Amino acid sequence: MAVIINIETSTDVCSAALTAEGQILTHDEDFGGRNHAALISGYVKNCLDFAAEHEISIDAVAVSTGPGSYTGLRIGLSEAKGLAYALDVPLIGVNTLELMATRVMFSTLDIDPESIFVPMIDARRMEVYTAAYDFGLSPLMSPQPLVLDEESYAGLLSTGRPVLFFGNGSDKAKELLSRHANAVVVPDVVPLAVDMVALSELHHSRRSFLDLAYSVPEYLKDFQATKPKKLF
Repeated sequence: MAVIINIETSTDVCSAALTAEGQILTHDEDFGGRNHAALISGYVKNCLDFAAEHEISIDAVAVSTGPGSYTGLRIGLSEAKGLAYALDVPLIGVNTLELMATRVMFSTLDIDPESIFVPMIDARRMEVYTAAYDFGLSPLMSPQPLVLDEESYAGLLSTGRPVLFFGNGSDKAKELLSRHANAVVVPDVVPLAVDMVALSELHHSRRSFLDLAYSVPEYLKDFQATKPKKLF
């Protein structure tokens, strides 16, 4: 299997991991906030140093492509592009929502095989970036920005199947979901580089690579800049 440097910067958490054959060789993570620009290059260097010390060749670079923080995604993709170009290896893109879903699928939870997995990334106010997947990672709801209201996820919840909600956007939905017996909120799920290994290796085996020059993050909606407040 491929040796891959995985980079994840789509939310407040910044992380990188060197993986091979489904195993984590080394990794770094920071949960302290938006320090991605200051930290990610050092985390990547740690991966490169580990590979050099153990005489391991890097086969690819993988990056979480979003949705998520506009700034975080740009930082991660820029780092990954530069690294892939310097190493002359292919670039792999991993959808952040799929990444979160696979983390829950591979968790120690006793999960019903009929479960529906709904990742939710905070998009400010009552909006989230979200999707829905079955256990085979087939999309039951395509990735999209969604403003939460009483009708959100009604179709999924009406199936009677267990519906697992998770991610930093799920907190704002707890009250809306509490009336549904089959809605389960899974706490403390954040996208991490160590959880990218299954998807990045799958993409590598299928030779599903990004264009190094023209690939862009999966924002799902246009960036809206706000005017700075006047100081006086």
